[in-house]
Amino acid sequence: MNMRNFFFVSFLLLVSLHNLQAQLAPNTAGYACTPTPLTYPCQTYVHYRAQSPNFLDLANISDLFSLSRLMITKPSNISSPSSPLLPQQSLLIPITCSCNSDFNISFANLTYTIHGGDTFYLVSSNHFQNLTTYQSVQIVNPKLIPTKLDIGDQVIFPIFCKCPNKTSTETHQTNFLISYVFQPSDNLSAIATKFESNLKSLVEINGGKENFSPYETIFVPVSKLPIFQQPTGISPVSQPTGISPVSDNPRSSVRKGAVVGLSIGLGITVFMLILLISIMGFRFYKEKNEDKEANGYQFGKGKSFDEENLMADVSDCLDKYRVYGIQDLKEATAGFSQSSLIHGSVFKGCIGGEFYAIKRMKWNACEELKILHKVNHGNLVKLEGFCIDPQDDNCYLIYEFVDNGSLHSWLHEESNGVSKKKLDWKTRLRIAIDVANGLQYIHEHTRPTVVHKDIKTSNILLDGNMRAKIANFGLAKSGCNAITMNIVGTQGYIAPEYLEDGIVTTKMDVFAFGVVLLEIISGKEAIDEAGKVLWTDAHTLLEGKEDEKHERLKRWMDLALVNGESCMLESITNVIAVAAACLQREASRRPSMLEVVYTLSKSDDLYVDFSEDGLSVTPVLAR
Repeated sequence: MNMRNFFFVSFLLLVSLHNLQAQLAPNTAGYACTPTPLTYPCQTYVHYRAQSPNFLDLANISDLFSLSRLMITKPSNISSPSSPLLPQQSLLIPITCSCNSDFNISFANLTYTIHGGDTFYLVSSNHFQNLTTYQSVQIVNPKLIPTKLDIGDQVIFPIFCKCPNKTSTETHQTNFLISYVFQPSDNLSAIATKFESNLKSLVEINGGKENFSPYETIFVPVSKLPIFQQPTGISPVSQPTGISPVSDNPRSSVRKGAVVGLSIGLGITVFMLILLISIMGFRFYKEKNEDKEANGYQFGKGKSFDEENLMADVSDCLDKYRVYGIQDLKEATAGFSQSSLIHGSVFKGCIGGEFYAIKRMKWNACEELKILHKVNHGNLVKLEGFCIDPQDDNCYLIYEFVDNGSLHSWLHEESNGVSKKKLDWKTRLRIAIDVANGLQYIHEHTRPTVVHKDIKTSNILLDGNMRAKIANFGLAKSGCNAITMNIVGTQGYIAPEYLEDGIVTTKMDVFAFGVVLLEIISGKEAIDEAGKVLWTDAHTLLEGKEDEKHERLKRWMDLALVNGESCMLESITNVIAVAAACLQREASRRPSMLEVVYTLSKSDDLYVDFSEDGLSVTPVLAR
């Protein structure tokens, strides 16, 4: 055999090994997608099985997916949110599937708070039942170290999903692609029957594959949601035949034989894969740039489709805000360097001698712009302008720079290892009143009403005079008394009716403000390391006789305030009563922000009247 034939045969062998590996091994990193606006995002569903001990009731399952129980009962054909579930009962969980442009994979973005003993693998395989993998969790959380997770860490778990494209919609009459985890005893025919789907369409949608590894995610095309019968036992198609997806680690054991057989070839294959990826990557980069030039993405050659639409949507804002060029922002932030980063995707930049906060977004600034266009209040962070960069598909909002950072950093954080000077009670009370005034304005003086939806101490900024401004209207909604399937927000601040049933009203802001009041008084986080929320014990602080109540309050409040004057304690007690009223579980029983402003102002008057008699209001240094 000559050298040419040898290399040719070797290449064919490597290709065969690679193809065999692709057939046997499920996709662990995620499913590729193209972020076209006609396809993504979409509302779809995942198939989930009720399982003991922790996920045999709708309350825990709805909390896991940040949904209301009603949003699960209807598609799952369950009569009532309080109905008991049987082990392995099939449920349909609604999710929002998006194509993430940073990773070019499609998934539903679910945030999970780490508890004691949690690992990426445990949560992926147990809690989310292999609807994602620990490998994909690592990919979308590059800053987290899997072996160094802390209780309370917020981790994104990418739930695998796909949206039907135009071809699948027209050819297969597909309205939903339901994410389903293939079980050891499954076969495609039984799955198609269970979901009232077409076997041929099922195979074609999944790339023509007919053989799947256990616990691999497949996508079931349906024109309408299947009607699951209330079970009297375990469904045959989902019966796990005695293999537990957690304790026996089936994803590893089932594949073990295949992995051993393939390991020899994989080392050789790596080199070939790197070479192929390099060639294809270069071609993709070249073609992408050619496509951009052909479609007018480059500066000086016209606007992109997205830019034209966004500019049309915000045309009413052009007379109020300055439109910046991307080069202005790059110069202001030293090319968006780490030294200019404030937090998240917000940068500090200097333009014309003035400092601004520059927020980078992915083409989703339209609603925020429209809301900010109609608000103007001293206790709201002011928007100065915006910038559209079609080359990178980014939109930038340019805000006034607020000097003293967030209330969260003053209450909970240290700067360079040194505790900041603690806020005195007078300052804390004025901050609370400022925030209440800002919320009253957006609730009662805008038409339609604006609901902020993400009130928390990190979204409250303090200026040079320690006066508060509400920031970050990225989740805000214009109009209220609506019901949404997309539950967003920060754990510890979310109102019960919004979490359970997706109800959006101004009272959800009132609830979150009550949590902020508790943080201001106690100096404690809204949710502790054990996952306990601060507001659960609020009502107990006001129980008992007056002297017992004051002693309990002293033990609970921030130590920096404990040695304050007696008049301050009366003022704090009044503010605790306001917080307890805001935190009523029944939304209709919570006060309006107008009532809150009035009551807090009376507490301020009470404190000022006493303090002006000569009692000290000097800030207490951190302990």
